[in-house]
Amino acid sequence: MTPGARTQAAIELIDQVLMAWMSQKRIPADKMLEGYFKSHRYIGSKDRGAISELVYWVLRHKAALEWWIDRENQRLHGRSFVFTALVLRKEYNPQTMVSLPKDSQYSPPPFTEDELKMFDILVRFDLAHADMPDHVRLNYPEWMDSLLHESFGDSFEAALHALNEQASTDLRVNTLKTTREQLLSELAKEGFECSATTVSPLGIRLAKRGPIFASPTFKQGYFEVQDEGSQIVAQLVDARAGQRVIDFCAGAGGKTLAMAADMKNKGRILAWDTSEKRLTQMTPRLRRAGVDNVQTHVIESEQDAFIKRHKGTADRVLVDAPCSGSGTWRRNPDLKWRFTRQDLDEVVALQQSILQSAARLVKPGGRLIYATCSIVKEENEHQITKFLTSVNNFRVVCAKKVWDKSNSSDETTSVSYLELAPHQDGVDGFFAAVLERAKDSGDAALKSGNGLEGAI
Repeated sequence: MTPGARTQAAIELIDQVLMAWMSQKRIPADKMLEGYFKSHRYIGSKDRGAISELVYWVLRHKAALEWWIDRENQRLHGRSFVFTALVLRKEYNPQTMVSLPKDSQYSPPPFTEDELKMFDILVRFDLAHADMPDHVRLNYPEWMDSLLHESFGDSFEAALHALNEQASTDLRVNTLKTTREQLLSELAKEGFECSATTVSPLGIRLAKRGPIFASPTFKQGYFEVQDEGSQIVAQLVDARAGQRVIDFCAGAGGKTLAMAADMKNKGRILAWDTSEKRLTQMTPRLRRAGVDNVQTHVIESEQDAFIKRHKGTADRVLVDAPCSGSGTWRRNPDLKWRFTRQDLDEVVALQQSILQSAARLVKPGGRLIYATCSIVKEENEHQITKFLTSVNNFRVVCAKKVWDKSNSSDETTSVSYLELAPHQDGVDGFFAAVLERAKDSGDAALKSGNGLEGAI
């Protein structure tokens, strides 16, 4: 495809996204791209990559781009967003922009005089402008301003800049079939430049994006694509061979697969979700990974009567709770513009209901692991505080001690949660708390107050 044809494809996709938002549809941008490329099968992999990169750049920087478009009195549509992006990120100057509509029959229509005047003005500026308010300059929803300041404090600017960067591609080694060293060697032979992740002992990070799903090692089940932060959360469950583990919100099974490998396929994982479609997506992944200790079940809600049958039976219960997804803005930049304050209120209520229901499943001495891919304290620390005020038989276990597999009985260790963020850890934003049920469920001494946050 010519540069003009790629640009026109990006324009069409941005228009689709904007139209979906206007009609209150919650279709994720990645699904729209997937549908677009399926209906335009002539677009090759390199062109798909270039088009996707431009579309996601626009979505990441939507607020700042919109500010410039309004400033120049232009219409807010795919064409203005894409062309403003191309000029402000210095990819094209006004002279070379003129050639875009002429390089193929699939290129955009010719520029108007107003557009050309706008290009002449924009070329003198950078994307960020001193007159922009913080939520525009740093590209986040204005209603989240106080929430983000609460979460990041003095690191606010660095955190928001990092959340606007492109995420890395991380792989989790399937230890049922290979080792990290062996997989690194195989991927290098296939031409992938990659290295071991710094925290997760099972992670591999690609130096750049590539056709990783075409790799023979993927088809053989040697790895799954999974952010290093997500890998750390799964390992924090500390699932062990022979245990009974319940993945309460299993989804398509990313963490289910990781726990199955940790358990060496021994024991039982019950993977539950309210979406049959998501659980169905897990089936081929389990087969490819060689996992056979997982049993899936669709539940109607967190209050499903089916759940009561398993009361007090689980060594580990993972609640990877539905959340704002704010920790994944690098991968899903459209999510920050689709998610509202009302959505947050609803999901916070759901999270607490799920947490309370899942707690019933934990056997005495077992653990409940609550996790989100959110950076908002309302969904994280505040939820744990609220939970602990309503029960007297759970305590928070220091996440660092769990990670270090420490057997120390030193109770002076500060209570801590796992908190990960792109600006400090180079991974998606995650939160996790490890809650242990008292062996004597009547032990009121285990009733806890506020936890002290602290990453591993």
